Amino acid sequence: MPDTALEESVRLPITSLTPDEQILRDTVRRFAQEQIAPLVGEMDEKQKLEPGILQQLFEMGLMGIEIPEQYGGFGGSFMSAILAVEEISAVDPAIGVIVDVQNTLTANALMTWGNEEQKKKFLPRVMSDTVCSYALSEASSGSDAFSLKTQARKDGDNYVLNGRKLWISNAAEAGLFIVFANINPEAGYKGITAFLIERDRPGFKVGKKEEKLGIRASSTCELLMDDCRVPAANVLGEPGKGYKIAIETLNEGRIGIAAQMLGLAQGAWNHAARYSQERQQFGKTIASFQGVQFTLAQMATDIEAARLLVYNAARLKEHKLPFVKEAAMAKLFVSQVAERAASQAVEVFGGYGFVRDYPVEKLYRDAKIGKIYEGTSNMQLATIAKLTLNG
Repeated sequence: MPDTALEESVRLPITSLTPDEQILRDTVRRFAQEQIAPLVGEMDEKQKLEPGILQQLFEMGLMGIEIPEQYGGFGGSFMSAILAVEEISAVDPAIGVIVDVQNTLTANALMTWGNEEQKKKFLPRVMSDTVCSYALSEASSGSDAFSLKTQARKDGDNYVLNGRKLWISNAAEAGLFIVFANINPEAGYKGITAFLIERDRPGFKVGKKEEKLGIRASSTCELLMDDCRVPAANVLGEPGKGYKIAIETLNEGRIGIAAQMLGLAQGAWNHAARYSQERQQFGKTIASFQGVQFTLAQMATDIEAARLLVYNAARLKEHKLPFVKEAAMAKLFVSQVAERAASQAVEVFGGYGFVRDYPVEKLYRDAKIGKIYEGTSNMQLATIAKLTLNG
């Protein structure tokens, strides 16, 4: 049972940050504003990540924030990763999700489930130059993730994988993939196993890149496996334990997506507040009108409530306290706030908000995915209902 006193001590000061976390937050904020902001429109238009930005993310240590020092990392906190995702997403949620997937999904899975040999081999690369992808979803397994059809059969010291994955973030740039396949379909979800697959593995191919409504600089691709041979040594965790890895990793990842949507909402507010003090109508700025003031005030209140949910879930996870309900609440609520804040920002901009010359149109498109990936809003509601009603 968790220590009640410790749990309360974590819940109460959730908005406070350590000195290291404050430094990281401020550093990432400056980087995002100075280096990413000038390229946001171009990356969205071209639907492609600027390679120089990716290189800087690695150089700053933002692609493996929690990786321990013995594997080449800085050993930062989970909250630090969440802050980095939030601050980058306030400028470009597409870059925010790249950092999120790398940290809260793939690096965390490797640190938690990898054996020592796997950690020594892969974690230094994850930290320094290798983008990672997390490949669970398929055409027939979205919310019902464990109905996946990709299979793996044992062949000596190897497994042979066949199947197709869809909606895989970071896939175009990734050099390492965590791929889930079933080694014993008759056992159902108990046959699901996680494999570490390098991009150049024979029989493995990154397929079509999707054209998306939003977060267009973040690649989303299909993966194709045709008799792809993977060494048994590349099984992550144990054979048949992939379902456990997927559940636990996604629970953590939902906090990351909530942080992405939090940053998006804050970015929308920033743009709307700034524009309201520049745009003049009837001889004064529109920020002088109570209607606009009330809109911005409600946005700010929603964002602050969202931030408390995100930080609370992150602190609970960081202190190894139960956090699944709080992660689901954060992901559900913050995705709603982000969509609403982006829409309100468009309205503050008026006609200018509807054209691509101004930044809020993009944030409005980016916001929609928050209610869909890493567990739809209905899946979050189901989790919350189960953990509150049965609690």
